[in-house]
Amino acid sequence: MSPTFADLGVPADLIALLERSGISSPFPIQEVTLPDALAGRDVSGRAPTGSGKTLAFAITAVQALGGPSRSKPGRPRGLVLVPTRELAAQVCGVLGPLAKARKLTVTAVYGGAGYGPQLRALRSAVDILVACPGRLENLIDPRDVSLNDVKIAVVDEADRMADMGFLPAVRRILDQTAHDRQVLLFSATLDGEVDVLVRHYQNN
Repeated sequence: MSPTFADLGVPADLIALLERSGISSPFPIQEVTLPDALAGRDVSGRAPTGSGKTLAFAITAVQALGGPSRSKPGRPRGLVLVPTRELAAQVCGVLGPLAKARKLTVTAVYGGAGYGPQLRALRSAVDILVACPGRLENLIDPRDVSLNDVKIAVVDEADRMADMGFLPAVRRILDQTAHDRQVLLFSATLDGEVDVLVRHYQNN
């Protein structure tokens, strides 16, 4: 018999929220990643778009940060790096309701939109930041935004990041997060440049 979300360690309040959304049983990628991710371990998941990985890391991030919000202005505690603005919107759509249930805030920054509103949002008490690497680097200023408090970082679709030339920016961004942060990485492939990320940024 397939495991339930409860079997995987997902807390009851988030399970109830998932059930109200019509999600009653975990996908395979959630079955194999959630137990270790919720235990605080670094996880690499090989998974294509549409496999359910977004929910896996969304549950983990929300659980890792607890709630309600304890983030300081300009110092997010969760970070999700994505390659495109479309994926940023998709991630926010999955992450938003879970975060709201725990009284956590989510903000997205990406190209193709004005800098002003995004910078103002970053300066507020954001708990989880969803960001495209290039735009995030352009917005970060030590006087306005710090990643030193990030305790969980997610690199989503790392293979696409590599194809688009974003991995150097991803590395520079991860280098600014807390040294003991948890890192979750999801990619359709885990070799080449993606393997460098795995070996350099994942320890536990």
